[in-house]
Amino acid sequence: MAVPRAQLIDYIGQLLEPERWRDYCPNGLQVEGRAEVSKLATAVTASLDAIDAAIAAGADTLLVHHGYFWKGEAAPVVGTKRQRIARLLAHDINLLAYHLPLDAHPTLGNNAELARVLGLVATARCGEQDMVWLGEAPGAPLLAALGARISEALGREPLVIGDAGKPVRRVAWCTGGAQSYFHELAARGGIDCFITGEASEFVTHLARESGIAFIAAGHHATERYGVRALGEHLASQLALEVVHLECENPV
Repeated sequence: MAVPRAQLIDYIGQLLEPERWRDYCPNGLQVEGRAEVSKLATAVTASLDAIDAAIAAGADTLLVHHGYFWKGEAAPVVGTKRQRIARLLAHDINLLAYHLPLDAHPTLGNNAELARVLGLVATARCGEQDMVWLGEAPGAPLLAALGARISEALGREPLVIGDAGKPVRRVAWCTGGAQSYFHELAARGGIDCFITGEASEFVTHLARESGIAFIAAGHHATERYGVRALGEHLASQLALEVVHLECENPV
């Protein structure tokens, strides 16, 4: 079933409310393609690999978490940026991107989906724009066991910093590159472990000195679930044909 592009964008806008977020990139339609959407492809990032996979799948729209036109990036459309946009335009493919609104959605977002995949129970939020989720790890597993659970669930060995034999009951998490929140969480206290996607040099020292464990489980690995859940939702609600593209990324 074909859906007008404007209808699709309006539906996602009502669902994710992108106007509520102070973001680092434009949310919504980033590159215009066909006016009718017959097949939607979802991917974490609008890389050339993802675009080529969407073309091969016969998709006319690519929906991603990481799109283009980030604050601070060079404006000229040259190099890899030109190649990507040229490929989209040549095949008349729409590019839709939703960043923070997709991270934060209470049921379809990356944080919600990571909690589901890892078996975490959310109880509250904190941090700038309430981006960090707080909750519990049922059964209070040892840190080593939690790391093993994450490795098995995400298919990627996480970086685990902390006392391997310490029980983890109270957890904070924020997918992607959210390691800067560790400063606030360490000062706040009240948690046993913080889970995010990436690590910076300072987290080792802060984890050791605060006694709060830190786990970097991979930016891509922690953010592959939200956009897939959104695609599945759109398929069920709008009767769209949707395919998810898993483009491997070890980071």
